[in-house]
Amino acid sequence: MVRSRARTKLLLLVLLSMAASCTGGQPDEIPFDEPPIDITGPTSELSPSRSPSRDGPKLADARIDLRQVAVLEQPVALAVRPEDQALYFAEKVGRVVALREDGAEPDVILDITGEVSQGSEQGLLGLAFSPDGDFLYTNYTDVQGHTHVTKFRTQSDGLDLGSRRDVLFVPQPFSNHNGGNLVFGPDGYLYIGLGDGGSGGDPDGNGQSLQTLLGKMLRISPRPSDGDPYGIPPDNPFVGQDGARAEIWAYGLRNPWRYSFDRGNGDLWIGDVGQSEREEIDVELAGSAGGLNFGWNLFEGTLSYEGGGSEDDQTVSPVYEYPNGNGGCAVTGGYVYRGEEIPDLVGAYVFGDFCRGSLEAIVLRNGEATQQRSLGQVVEGLASFGEDANGVLYVLSLAGPVYRIVSAAA
Repeated sequence: MVRSRARTKLLLLVLLSMAASCTGGQPDEIPFDEPPIDITGPTSELSPSRSPSRDGPKLADARIDLRQVAVLEQPVALAVRPEDQALYFAEKVGRVVALREDGAEPDVILDITGEVSQGSEQGLLGLAFSPDGDFLYTNYTDVQGHTHVTKFRTQSDGLDLGSRRDVLFVPQPFSNHNGGNLVFGPDGYLYIGLGDGGSGGDPDGNGQSLQTLLGKMLRISPRPSDGDPYGIPPDNPFVGQDGARAEIWAYGLRNPWRYSFDRGNGDLWIGDVGQSEREEIDVELAGSAGGLNFGWNLFEGTLSYEGGGSEDDQTVSPVYEYPNGNGGCAVTGGYVYRGEEIPDLVGAYVFGDFCRGSLEAIVLRNGEATQQRSLGQVVEGLASFGEDANGVLYVLSLAGPVYRIVSAAA
C-alpha cells in the first residue's frame, strides 16, 4: 500500500505499560546458471497472506509460556541445517555454537572473536545455512567496523575452516545500523539486510539512493558467477538500470533488525528500527517482483521525516507501527508462527521490542494488521527470534538466555 492511501489504512498504535530492560571459490560449487534450490516445500502453493487455518489465528485465546533451553554469550541469531537436529546460534562476540539438546554444553564450531568489532551494534550478527546444508554463511563487522558476508563449507563435525571465503564486503561509514541478518528465501536466493550506514537521520541519504547497498534488502546467489564471488538473479528489479546496484531487492530501510519469510506462504516480514518516533513492521507479499521503497528517510513509519515525505511519494507504508517511547526503543522482528503446539497462534506474527521485552503478536488480513495483543511474556534484552525445522519459535536474549515458545498448557 503506497503512502497516498496511508490515511485510509488501519493504523494500530500499541501503548504498552509493561516494564522491561531494554577466500577463492570452491571448485565443486553449483554454477549460478543452474536453477536455485527449491525450498518452498509442500505449502508453497498457498496464496499470499492466507493462513492454512480456515478461521485464522485466535489471538484472544492464545496462551504461551517460555521454556529456557540454553544460556549463551550474547546470542543474536539462530539457524537450522537440513537433516540436523542441532540448533546453531551466532553469539555477538564472534562465535557460532551448536546446541544439540536442551541444557547441554554447546559446541563451538566457529570462533572469530579476534576479527570482530565489539561495538553495541557490531559483532557477529547473522548466520544461515544454504538450502542443501552444504554451506554456512555468516554476517559480521570486522575490527574496522565494515560488513563481511563469509562462507564456510560444512562437514560432519562442523565447518571446513580452510574453505572460508568472503562473499560480500560492504564498507560502513559509522558504527551503528549494520543490519546483519541473513535469510535464504523460498526462491533459494540469499537475502541480506543492511542498515543505512548509521549516525542519525541518514546523513548520506543512503536509504533512498540506488547507488549504494546501504539501507537495502539485497538478493543474491552466493555462488561464484563469471569470476565474481556471487551472482545477481536476473529478475532482480534493478538489473540493467543505469545508476542502480543490481543486488538491490528493496530499499528505504533504516536498520532491518531481523526479518523472516513466512514458511506457510512466502511473505517477507521486516522489523525496521525507527529513529525517534516510530518502530515499524513492513511486509512484502509473496509473488512480489521486488523494488519496493519502504520510505526511509522520507518517512519514519507513516510520519513524514523532517518534512521529507509527502502523500505523493510512491513508498510502502508499514503494516504496523508503534511509538518509540513508553519503554520501547527498537523493534525486534520475529516470525509468523507455523508450529503445531499453539493452534490459536498459527498464522500470527510474533515480535517484540529490545527495551520493552514484551512478546507481541499481530494478524495480517488483506495487507493490514487486524488483530494485536501482548502474549503476556517479557524477555529482558530481547535481541532476536529463531525458528526450527518444525516451526517452533525461540526467543534470544542479549543477556544470555534462549527460550522456546511453548503452549502455556504444556
